[in-house]
Amino acid sequence: MSKRALLEVIALDAEDAVAAQAGGADRLELVTDMAADGLTPSVATFTEIRSRVDIALRVMLRLADGFAAGDVDALARRARELRDAGADEFVIGFLDEAGGADVAAVDAVVEAIDGCRWTFHRAIDRAADRDALRKQLADLPGLDTYLTAGAAAGVDEGLPTLLAEAARSGEPGYEPRILVGGGLRLDHVPQLRAAGLDAFHIGGAARPDGWDAPVSADAVAVWRRTLDSA
Repeated sequence: MSKRALLEVIALDAEDAVAAQAGGADRLELVTDMAADGLTPSVATFTEIRSRVDIALRVMLRLADGFAAGDVDALARRARELRDAGADEFVIGFLDEAGGADVAAVDAVVEAIDGCRWTFHRAIDRAADRDALRKQLADLPGLDTYLTAGAAAGVDEGLPTLLAEAARSGEPGYEPRILVGGGLRLDHVPQLRAAGLDAFHIGGAARPDGWDAPVSADAVAVWRRTLDSA
C-alpha cells in the first residue's frame, strides 16, 4: 500500500489554518496578499496561527510580486524574525534575469533560516531550464521540496513534465520531493498518484467561495478522502 499522501493548504490567517487542519491538511503554506501570488506574512500572523494548530507550517519568504528577490537584506531580516518567533520551515524561490536560479539571493536567505527545511516554489515553472535550475540548487542545505505544476500555465499543461520528473526521482537534482500545485484538480490525482507522486498543494480549491472567503474544512476533507483512496 502506498504511503499517505501529503496535503498542503494555503492559509492566510488563523481561521484558514483551523479549517484546513480540521479538513485533514498535513501542512500549511502561510502567505499574505494573494493578489501578488503570496507574500511573507507578519510575525504576528505566524504566531497566532502557530498557537491555533499543531500541523507543520511553511512560511513564504517573498516581499514583492514576481520572481526577482528584491531587497535580499530585508528578506534575510524577515527570515530571522520568523525564526526567532519559532518558524522552522519556509518557502523560497528567486530567478535571475536570464531565468536561472538567483543562487546568491537563495543562498543568503537559506543562510538566514539556518538549516531549516524549505520548498523552492513555482518559480521553477518560469525557469528557462528546469533541469539546470535543479542542478544549480542541488547542494543547498534544507531544500527538500519543489512546488510545481510542471508548467507556468498549470497542471493541465505540465502533466507530462511532472510525470517525467517523478520518474527521475533520486537522480542528482531530483532528490527533493515534488509537491504538485497550480491549477491542480481532483481528476488529476489518480494519474499523479499512479506515477508515485505523493504531495499535493491547494489554494483556491480549498475555497469554493473564492479568495475573499475562508478555507472550507469540507472542501479540504474532499481532497483528503480523494488522496487517501487514490
